Amino acid sequence: MKDLELLRQEMRVQWDIDGRDRIRGGGEDLAVAVAPDGTMAAAVAETVPDDRARPLLRRIADGPPPPAGRPPALAPGATVSGGPCYLVCPPVRGDVHVDVLRSDRPADAGLVRDLRPGNWEPEEWADLVGGGQGAPWAMVVSAGQVVSICHTPHRTAAGAEAGTWTAPGFRGRGYAAATTAVWADLLAPGCPRLFYSTTAANRSSQRVAERLGLRHIGWIWRFEGL
Repeated sequence: MKDLELLRQEMRVQWDIDGRDRIRGGGEDLAVAVAPDGTMAAAVAETVPDDRARPLLRRIADGPPPPAGRPPALAPGATVSGGPCYLVCPPVRGDVHVDVLRSDRPADAGLVRDLRPGNWEPEEWADLVGGGQGAPWAMVVSAGQVVSICHTPHRTAAGAEAGTWTAPGFRGRGYAAATTAVWADLLAPGCPRLFYSTTAANRSSQRVAERLGLRHIGWIWRFEGL
């Protein structure tokens, strides 16, 4: 499958996009996908008036591609975030020898139930560990605390997106690669596409993708304040 079509699928995993390329239910004002060959696709929030959204979509479709790794120059003053995107093709291996807990093992869920990291709200953590929003997941526990997580912040019929976090004192050990590899194994049997994305400034997260040998499919940029 071509990179731009994969990026379109990833956008539909992250957002509810209708047949007119409008983002429903809030979120960014504009999302733009740029494939390595310079082809682009976009979706505009449904809150943006049609007389602004239609010319913007045409401008992206007809305009020149931005330099590789840079967002298109579309709206001076807008806040822009985003970065590289990757396709996860299981099996992937991080070559890290560490015990990874898995959400498909009830005993593992019991081990982490009372080890909530401070960046998770109690209700969110209970839902995650109980197999609700954010599952499936993979975690590394060290020194009596959860120090690395890969979970599923977005999942639709089109695929699923990886969400990774590692505690600051435990970064650089390959834990994110190890949990992402197990996460991919958990989802592979019933999910058509697995995606991993990060920000342009997050070199450590990009190194995780490189370590796992993930396929780079392009970039997705988010614009707010159009």
